[in-house]
Amino acid sequence: MIDLYTAATPNGWKASVALEELELPYELHVLDFGKSEQKQDWFLELNPNGRIPVIVDRDASDRVIFESGAILLYLAQKTGRLLPSTESDQWRAIQWLMFQMGGVGPMMGQANVFFRYAPEKIPYAIERYQRESRRLLEVLDRRLAEAEFLAGEYSIADIANWCWAHTHAWSGVSVEGLEHLQRWLKAVGERPAVARGIERPPSEIDLANPEKVAGTARGMLA
Repeated sequence: MIDLYTAATPNGWKASVALEELELPYELHVLDFGKSEQKQDWFLELNPNGRIPVIVDRDASDRVIFESGAILLYLAQKTGRLLPSTESDQWRAIQWLMFQMGGVGPMMGQANVFFRYAPEKIPYAIERYQRESRRLLEVLDRRLAEAEFLAGEYSIADIANWCWAHTHAWSGVSVEGLEHLQRWLKAVGERPAVARGIERPPSEIDLANPEKVAGTARGMLA
């Protein structure tokens, strides 16, 4: 059994989607950002950085893994799934996972901050992060013109990038003209495990459809 400490954010979804895809039994623990539970001492003992998600693998002597990318790698290694079978494609998957961790997530996250949450609207900052987010999505589009999935077959690389990329509208970033990316967004989103994973836990905010949201809501930054 795995304990999953998470919230309804793109990084949080990475862990829940992977657990659903792998059909691993897990117990969900939802953190309340409004109460700053992720900064409380008990949670900082699990992750000193005070960020979700975190898993505790009870079947491995209560091993604690934090950082969403590390969690994806751990679960893939634990099960022997969600990584390609050949070494070259495994490294391709890891590269695209790092691409998300170092690029897509941070840039879209900053776009969210300045576009949605900042009390002062700073046009330069908004444009800078939206432009860079769009550029990174264009990189994904070019790769997806060559292959059905980022590493050739469906993997943790697709989970990591999709959980952020499908929220592009919340960041104010268009995917117009990115036909291969749009095809992939739809295909991954239609996977039953993905649909279940992004409902664990459910969110009052539909990050993929911001026009449905009245006003702005805080907390979707992790």
